[in-house]
Amino acid sequence: MGLMRVLPFAKQLLHDHLEVGHVAIDMTAGNGHDTLFLANAVGETGHVYAFDIQTEAVASTRARIQEAGVDERVTVIHDSHDTVHTVVANETRPITAAVFNLGYLPGSDKSVTTQGNTTIAALSQLLEVMAIGGVIVIVIYHGHESGKVERDDVLRYVESLDQKQAGVLRYGFINQVNHPPFIVAIEKRA
Repeated sequence: MGLMRVLPFAKQLLHDHLEVGHVAIDMTAGNGHDTLFLANAVGETGHVYAFDIQTEAVASTRARIQEAGVDERVTVIHDSHDTVHTVVANETRPITAAVFNLGYLPGSDKSVTTQGNTTIAALSQLLEVMAIGGVIVIVIYHGHESGKVERDDVLRYVESLDQKQAGVLRYGFINQVNHPPFIVAIEKRA
């Protein structure tokens, strides 16, 4: 068995923390691939919240989940992920997994990117609402200038988290010259 590539490893981390009936959050819905993955993982009795600021991403996500027949268990929010606390404030089921894909929407305007300040605000809010043992998976794409800035901001933030409150893992290949994405995973401990 070889080393697991970054994106399959991200999905494995999410899958390992989800059960039927749980709640998951796609913090950057994009084209809806992770939203659909999460919707299948939480089953008919679970729920997924999916955030994106771009109209194109919201439409793409809605189309993907409707085509798959899981739109009843997904709420797509056309807003920034740093509104997550307000959106899930009344959620009574355990929130056990969340995922970010930082950077820009593939095939779209590359000047519209996630930003460190909103990502950090969203992470802070997530850590308040996540169930103990829940995981936040952040896929960091840093092959562009704003991606490098956001990468550094996010790494500073997660490195400052109290290890009694959260375990933080970094996973990625380091001997590739094309700035491959890597994962930061945060497991809530307390």
